[in-house]
Amino acid sequence: MPFDPASWFTEAIDETGTAFSLKLKRKLHEEQTPFQKIEIFETETFGRLMVIDGCTMVSGRDNFLYHEMMSHPALFTHPAPRRVLIIGGGDCGTLREVLRHPEVERAQQVDIDERVTRLSEQYFPELCEANGDPRAELHFADGIEWVDKAAAGSLDVIIVDSTDPVGPGEVLFSETFYRHCRRALGEDGILVQQSESPLLHRELLQDMYRRMRAAGFAQQATLHFPQPIYPSGWWSATLAGNRDLRCFREQDAAQKSFACRYYNADIHRGALAVPEFLKDL
Repeated sequence: MPFDPASWFTEAIDETGTAFSLKLKRKLHEEQTPFQKIEIFETETFGRLMVIDGCTMVSGRDNFLYHEMMSHPALFTHPAPRRVLIIGGGDCGTLREVLRHPEVERAQQVDIDERVTRLSEQYFPELCEANGDPRAELHFADGIEWVDKAAAGSLDVIIVDSTDPVGPGEVLFSETFYRHCRRALGEDGILVQQSESPLLHRELLQDMYRRMRAAGFAQQATLHFPQPIYPSGWWSATLAGNRDLRCFREQDAAQKSFACRYYNADIHRGALAVPEFLKDL
């Protein structure tokens, strides 16, 4: 069936009664990998769009919001982040942001589907510009098994740049997974995980806090930021650790040696503010 140039991509979510649409110019790619269906479109107003199993993943226009907030707050909260592990993150945008930090000595990215990375290199090359950095290691394997086998105390920051907590991604939100992360992290170690929409997924946030505490993380804090292509347009990332997660290296963040499009020290402070309807978490 020929592509209709007047068509729209729509992600409709029955359980939340919401939908998001983008007008398309053309379809650039489609394939079924052993793990998932990947589609790439050229949109009218959001640049290129990657869709996995019918869900929006990344767009050329707004990806910097997510990638910067998944990386910089956690790295500026840790006193000396040298060893970073990214679970998922196959589009490599989070990896790019992590490697902007000169103190990072090793950044491992573990994503189960290599095709996400290879297609990102082709269609989103700006996200993959740090893939050749000698500190970067790309592994295509099961991230859950990777964390399970990691040596105790071998990591400073774990970034879980995962899909939604359904199907194969559900275990990434389990107490067992958090226990493995806690063991693999050093004394000041920090875990950060995308935690969906605070407006639509309040129960998920409650479950994450409960499971993180049960796994041995004494502190949690949730960062809020806009993300237009994700459900409700309001997204979050949740930090876990055993240090005060509301304190960060503010001077380093204010004087960072690299440019961002969204993140700065003021944004970091503001993103930690808790709306009234979430305070009982």
